[in-house]
Amino acid sequence: MPNANSDSQNQQTASPAAEQLSAVQRRAVGELLRVSPVADDLARRFREAGFRLALVGGSVRDALLGRLGNDLDFTTDARPEDVLALVRPWADAVWEVGIAFGTVGLKKSDFVLEITTYRSEIYDRYSRKPEVTYGDSIEEDLVRRDFTVNAMAVALPEKTFIDPHGGLEDLASRTLRTPGTPQSSFSDDPLRMLRAARFSAQLGFAVAPEVEQAMTEMAGRIDIISAERVRDELNKLLLSPRPRRGLTLLVETGLADRVLPELPALRLERDEHHRHKDVYEHSLTVLDQAMDLEEDGPDLTLRLAALLHDIGKPKTRRFEKDGRVSFHHHEVVGAKMAKKRMTALKYPNEMIKDVSRLVELHLRFHGYGTGEWTDSAVRRYVRDAGPLLNRLHKLTRSDCTTRNKRKANALSRAYDGLEERIARLQEQEELDAIRPDLNGNEIMAELGLRPGPEVGQAYKHLLELRLEHGPMERDEAVRALKEWWAARQG
Repeated sequence: MPNANSDSQNQQTASPAAEQLSAVQRRAVGELLRVSPVADDLARRFREAGFRLALVGGSVRDALLGRLGNDLDFTTDARPEDVLALVRPWADAVWEVGIAFGTVGLKKSDFVLEITTYRSEIYDRYSRKPEVTYGDSIEEDLVRRDFTVNAMAVALPEKTFIDPHGGLEDLASRTLRTPGTPQSSFSDDPLRMLRAARFSAQLGFAVAPEVEQAMTEMAGRIDIISAERVRDELNKLLLSPRPRRGLTLLVETGLADRVLPELPALRLERDEHHRHKDVYEHSLTVLDQAMDLEEDGPDLTLRLAALLHDIGKPKTRRFEKDGRVSFHHHEVVGAKMAKKRMTALKYPNEMIKDVSRLVELHLRFHGYGTGEWTDSAVRRYVRDAGPLLNRLHKLTRSDCTTRNKRKANALSRAYDGLEERIARLQEQEELDAIRPDLNGNEIMAELGLRPGPEVGQAYKHLLELRLEHGPMERDEAVRALKEWWAARQG
């Protein structure tokens, strides 16, 4: 790595950018020293076999940022079969999942390593899969990388810093730029346009004007990328520290129109009297506020629900005779839309079910008023939320974006009251495991029934009684069951 300038006079006149670079370089030295035992040992094996090895891409970027983890990326002139021969005797485990693209994965001690042969990837206009060709120089490999901050390398074991495209300066200025022209880069791999938004959200970097312009001009190229790869980039963006930043970039460049059209559709034209809030900005604010309530790290299900909770509004907007704007049943329409979009993006079925359910339930609390719900209504709220109750609490609280402090405080107090009632009922009744006071076997024994639909109907009747009146003693439950059965027979 280049050394920081030690001349005292030069230090006094150094520009802020130069001082920033010096700090970046010092962080990198510390990070590289930490991983050196494993990285240098591996590099010596490659050198003895006549090959070159370098730490590359995100690993170098993260070392310079002082956030290098134990997942390390390397590049080499060795072909995949040579890499396998070199690492199998050395690694604790080896996998070949990415070998068709020139990548060998392995584990050594606490480190997970990926070693990729110098390569270039090119998509033709109609292909979803890249054509991989191998190269012979690291410079050839670096120019095909997505952004200059990911196009740096450290040759090992000598630790020579390689930065042919000014990545270090772009890192210091926190700018995303492509090694070649952005048009060429995005044509080779259109997914890089989504990566630009993702890195902006993850790292807080600005996208260079020429890169943003190319994203806008070439947004349609994203259509050749598989739904799974698009979904994975969206997930990384949403789980980042600043998803609003990346989402805004997707909307402004038109990429969101191709991959998540429900989001830009929220930019409804405001009516002349401004009787409804900006739904797009509201949704991004709800996402921000939901993130503030996370307790155990980023929650993708909660963040998706927050982002999508109002996507039914454009389809349900009506201008009423009295001048008001309504969005009746937008939560039901939105739940169906969320399910459709997430299915198209190949999300897991369980996550689709959870997000669409949260969207469907996000307005339920507004019927609570100032506490008018009966205990049975509170039980139903808990039953309908099921295991999503904690997330529903967070989504509902996040959905308050009014600037009217009195209204916001009133809503917060009302929800505090609902949560307190739920807690009291849970203490009394173990509410989060609501079930009838008689199980299926007991119902069959009391009524002399065999398994069949009548048992399910009896179970449902007892569940309704439980929700309405709370738990019953066994004798009381048996009496209620037999009264229901007699009424059916007679």
